[in-house]
Amino acid sequence: MSELRWDPLKNSWVIMTLGDSRRPQQFLQKRLGPCDPQGSDYERLQMQDANCPLCSGNEGRTAPEIIACRPQGSAPNEPGWNVRVIPNKFPALRIEGVLENRAEGLYDRMNGIGAHELIIETPDHNKSLADLTEAGITDVLKAYRSRMLDLRKDSRFRYIFVFKNHGVGTSSNVSHSHSQLMAVPLVPPLIANELEYCRRHFQQKERCLVCDLIRQEQQSKSRIVSDDGNFIVYAPYASRFPFELMVAPLTHHHDFAQQSDQQLQFLARTLRDILRRLRSTLRDPAYSLILHSSPPRHARMGRPDYWESLPYDYHWHIELAPKLTRLTGFEWGYGFHTNPTSPEEAAEFLRSAEPESE
Repeated sequence: MSELRWDPLKNSWVIMTLGDSRRPQQFLQKRLGPCDPQGSDYERLQMQDANCPLCSGNEGRTAPEIIACRPQGSAPNEPGWNVRVIPNKFPALRIEGVLENRAEGLYDRMNGIGAHELIIETPDHNKSLADLTEAGITDVLKAYRSRMLDLRKDSRFRYIFVFKNHGVGTSSNVSHSHSQLMAVPLVPPLIANELEYCRRHFQQKERCLVCDLIRQEQQSKSRIVSDDGNFIVYAPYASRFPFELMVAPLTHHHDFAQQSDQQLQFLARTLRDILRRLRSTLRDPAYSLILHSSPPRHARMGRPDYWESLPYDYHWHIELAPKLTRLTGFEWGYGFHTNPTSPEEAAEFLRSAEPESE
């Protein structure tokens, strides 16, 4: 059983995966010669399709699927799927059990209750999200929506993450294209801050902060990569990383899980375009894609009005961050990011990208 531990100095929670912990000796770094191509990233990328448990035909090597998109009407846990959702083999959190929130001196801890799932985006080992058709990406987004709607029924879960790591340089140790979903029993500090800033803005101005940001970006135009009338993609004014991007619906809505099939199709078109622009201009960089949506509106003890303005003050969006630089001690230690590429220059570079041939 994993557990969550709270650091009162940094106001942050950490998941300790105690049941699947790595021994100290496992962190010893392999010594490589200057021309030695062998390393953990290199070896991971050499995984052959036949050895990949996420590939079509290897369904028996994973836990039974939770849901799957199967246009051919094939049987569960058999080939014939387009998108497949399974429990993570080594989950950071588990559904079984009770939270048991308790103190340990000045610290807090609770059992690692939650959910941890993989959304396998394609049966083809050699395809990435950018390779999928608009319909294929729409199926992936529908899987996100379906699992979020189901997991929010559990009142223990206060937030549901959906994120994707692509390529060398991210934390993913599986090269087959997939996303991850985690349900957690608390609102993460970064999301809590974002929710609070949006709430304050609404209380002061009776307007959504993200809607105001979008209007300002549309007036400026210099940081916009694309705007098709449904979704906008722009480089944030204070981008933390080179080519960091924000993807947001132009129509205000707080909850990704309530988006219609048509809205998901529009989003799929936008994501396909921007991922292919990144691939063609930056030579397929590693990236992280993170969905920011509203928390489930479960009642909070002693705070009956906690989510009262949420549908009006919050605006769901996606953060997309290519991994083009490494964090330094300055950034890790103080949270003060340095970005060598201006968002205006990054946006112009991506806007001018030649579209990839089909």
